[in-house]
Amino acid sequence: QLQLVESGGGLVQPGGSLRLTCTASGFNLEHYVMGWFRQAPGKEREPVSCISSRGGSTYYADSVKGRFTMSKNSAKTMVYLEMNSLSPDDTAVYYCAGRNAIWYNINQALCQPSEFGYWGQGTQVKVSS
Repeated sequence: QLQLVESGGGLVQPGGSLRLTCTASGFNLEHYVMGWFRQAPGKEREPVSCISSRGGSTYYADSVKGRFTMSKNSAKTMVYLEMNSLSPDDTAVYYCAGRNAIWYNINQALCQPSEFGYWGQGTQVKVSS
């Protein structure tokens, strides 16, 4: 069973940057579609970004487009979320998720929490001065 562990969260000032890492133990993520989702207090979990199985296609929510970058490492054992120009609105618990599927293209309809069956425990990101 795929196990995911997130790391890299923390407290950062507005305008700052963080890089989140999601590590999959013992699995090659080439056969998994991966996603980053976030949940702020009192709000539903929402998509941030998703990446296709081979890493050739990515989707970003409008709220993070141009600021966040999702990628897989070459060994296909980790996924990253590079976050720049952070604002207080980005404060949330960030979750890594996976789905055992080979999808070559990712879009908004596919990058939804209901499409993913494997989840990490989450990492807190707080943007505050």
